[in-house]
Parts: sequence; C-alpha cells; structure tokens
Amino acid sequence: MSQGLDFADLFDRSPNPYMVLDRDLCYVAANAAAFRKFGGRFLVRGGPGETMEGRMRARTVIIEFKDYATALACYRSPEYAEALALRKGASIGDLKVVEGYDGPQPADG
Repeated sequence: MSQGLDFADLFDRSPNPYMVLDRDLCYVAANAAAFRKFGGRFLVRGGPGETMEGRMRARTVIIEFKDYATALACYRSPEYAEALALRKGASIGDLKVVEGYDGPQPADG
C-alpha cells in the first residue's frame, strides 16, 4: 500500500511562523499529539526552497503517514481538530492529503 502524504502549504501572518504567539506554540504541541498518535513524520518542515514554476506559499510542510487512510484519519481526528482550532485565524493555507505513488520510477529502466 502506498504511503499517505499531508501537504500543508502554510503562510503564517506572524513574522516568525508558529513561534511568535503563545497560541502558535500551543498549535505545535497540539499537532504533535495528533501526528504522534497517527505515526506522522515530517519530511519537509518550512526549510529553504525555490519555486521553479507556478506559485507556492511562504512555508511548506510535508508529513508522511503509513497510508492515505491514516493521513485522512489524522486530519479528521479530535486531536487534530483541537490543533486546527488554534491555527485557524493565525494562518492562511492550503492543505491537501494525497495518496503516495509506489509504481515504476525512471531509475527502474
């Protein structure tokens, strides 16, 4: 089964994302509880990047889950609902849950 990825492109209204307001620190702690419960693992967490085509938000986060269903369950969980309530109003973002791909790759020949 292919992995589930949670793509969150977040633009935080504060100059130092998630670290300026006490509410932001509470969001980090609350989302950690949800991600821990569902086995989420950060692959990208706001590091440097370049937009080569199209438009991106200022901050990109990619979280890996064991599969698509688990990623959806995490987002829909009461634990993440608590975290989301803290983030709403503090950021503008686009969030997608996308099923991973485990088919043929260019390096396969």
